[in-house]
Amino acid sequence: MTTTQEIMVRESLHDSGTYPKREVAIVRGQGAQVWDAEGREYIDCTSGHGVAIVGHANPTVAEAIARQAHTLITCPGIFCNDQRAAFLEKLTSLAPRGLSRAFLSNSGTEAVEAALKLARLATGRAGIVATMRGFHGRTLGALSATWEKRYREPFEPLVPGFTHVPYDNLGAMEKTVGEDTAAVIVEIVQGEGGVRPGSGEYFRGLRELCDEQGALLIVDEVQTGFGRTGKLFACEHHRLSPDILCLGKGIAGGVPMGATLFGDKVGKLPRGAHGSTFGGNPLACAAGLAALDYIMREDLPGQAAEKGAYLLDRLRRIEAPVIREVRGLGLIVGIELRRRVQPYLIALMERGVLALPAGRTVLRLLPPLVISQEELDTVISALEEVLTG
Repeated sequence: MTTTQEIMVRESLHDSGTYPKREVAIVRGQGAQVWDAEGREYIDCTSGHGVAIVGHANPTVAEAIARQAHTLITCPGIFCNDQRAAFLEKLTSLAPRGLSRAFLSNSGTEAVEAALKLARLATGRAGIVATMRGFHGRTLGALSATWEKRYREPFEPLVPGFTHVPYDNLGAMEKTVGEDTAAVIVEIVQGEGGVRPGSGEYFRGLRELCDEQGALLIVDEVQTGFGRTGKLFACEHHRLSPDILCLGKGIAGGVPMGATLFGDKVGKLPRGAHGSTFGGNPLACAAGLAALDYIMREDLPGQAAEKGAYLLDRLRRIEAPVIREVRGLGLIVGIELRRRVQPYLIALMERGVLALPAGRTVLRLLPPLVISQEELDTVISALEEVLTG
């Protein structure tokens, strides 16, 4: 049997070096649990950075992938395909009002790149207004919309025309959005920025402001889409209708996929305006169709709402001086600490719980939406032990 140490050595010899590795090698998963090379069991509150919303190795998705892999794996967009047609129909039928078309890609950052291009194409303007603490990806356009300097500065100069204003501050937006603004891009809950939900008043004001100024409203739901927050899409909490919606992560049950949804304000794209070799391939579309069917059949948004309310309530009862604030929506939860978060992540891992940072002092929980009550209680007990120890 290959050990964790052997896997780590082999991987480190050839990988890019960009990821800060934890000393664990995950080799198997089922539902909300994963196992390392030695057979140690963990409750996964990372979901692969929010991807495994239907759980690891979901049987419905796995069976769809296996069937499609034996049928047709790739088919470029210049040809039509049955799986792509079925997936597009399903996705747009579930989307917020007015989003009747979709461009399919391979990741969330690609979904954002497409959104930025579509906004400039549709409006004939160049300006993009984003928010402080916002995170939209690491490709050059998406990185230009991302605020964190440590991600941006090594690669400057980035794409021109981007401005950042404080989040959940409508006044700052009103001073910035104008006749040269192509779009405003915003998250309903800032994930990487510390798990910070915005207010309904803010989003309603943004919608009115964009309409007044002729700018498009781009909502980035790469992390919050498909039930994570207790609604199928987080914008539904505020009855918000975006002009462009960016999706990724859990969209295809773990298979790489992204989608950029849009409606009449963008319209059908001119031929050759954008493209993707792998985007909308039959394998990903079959996985996506199975994942969407599972999400709706099992009411994962409803489960996330119920489980998230329970988790937030229990966490807010923990009396620990290190905790500054607990915040979240559904099953995206952040615990802001008065100290650096990394030692607490390691201590949790030693107790069989995997979690994420969201900045230097925020501990983020993104469990699969299928996590059980028993597993949630185990996570809460581990957190209480670590945070009060």
